[in-house]
Amino acid sequence: MAIFEIKDKKVNRIKPTEFKLEKDLQKLVEQNLETFFNCRFIASEFSTGNIHSGRIDTLAISEDDNPVIIEYKKVASSDLINQSLFYLHWITDHKGDFQVAVNNVLKENIEVDWSDIRVICIAPEFKKYDLHAVQVMGANIELWQYKIYENGIISIEEVYKRTEVRPHTSVENNGKNPIMVAAGKKAAETKKNATYTIEEHINKVNADLIELLNEIREYIVSLDSSIEEIPKKYYIAYKTTQNFVCIETQKKKIVLFLKLNPDEIGKLPKQARDVRKIGHFGTGNLEVTIKDIMDFEATKELINLSLKNIGG
Repeated sequence: MAIFEIKDKKVNRIKPTEFKLEKDLQKLVEQNLETFFNCRFIASEFSTGNIHSGRIDTLAISEDDNPVIIEYKKVASSDLINQSLFYLHWITDHKGDFQVAVNNVLKENIEVDWSDIRVICIAPEFKKYDLHAVQVMGANIELWQYKIYENGIISIEEVYKRTEVRPHTSVENNGKNPIMVAAGKKAAETKKNATYTIEEHINKVNADLIELLNEIREYIVSLDSSIEEIPKKYYIAYKTTQNFVCIETQKKKIVLFLKLNPDEIGKLPKQARDVRKIGHFGTGNLEVTIKDIMDFEATKELINLSLKNIGG
């Protein structure tokens, strides 16, 4: 894709360039982890010990408190995927080492969520064989491709998404909404492979709120085909590259946490509040309580704004 700069009604082509060293790419990502991947930095060149004899380029923890491994290459290389698999297996067998590293760096008592481990591979390009290999392996590996340009602009996009993408709404599947069918399949898959399920969160609300909860879920995942619905221990996360809505289910209400700055909203709706200084599980600084369909209708605009806020 060609990139042009507009100056005085004229366009000039911006030429691609490259990092002099792989370490330069690594440093840039580590210094901007929250912006790129919404993660907190834990360690650089993390040693996996004498027996394993490896070094993880970047170790981090996600906004959902999942372990994150990031590996880099400044040239296309299939070794990147093999190396990442190597470290994925290592961290699965060394949970204590990661927990100690997190506690030492963040100085908090963080409960690491081991139901998911993010492995991020970053390179200027990936061959079709790499994409096929990751698909066949079915491993938790994300492939991100970057391009850097001479004017200091960098683009980064996910070229392989490790989890299922939801379709837009249409009427099929014997009259059932395909979004909810897909969500059901995802929940069954999660139940088989992980600790947390959608059903666990649905079962927390009173029976008269289940229909409303499913309507909220359906609305959120229908906003964009790239949105994923992921059950966590304390909430259901909705994300593209990062969470933009988290749903916490309670007996008599449904609570949403939105990735929005309350100061930029203006007058907050009556069912919303600023939770920047209040402890909460969902990721996001604006809490919205939904008890009926009117509350939900008043919240739709904020949900859309949260998606736009993360670049969705």
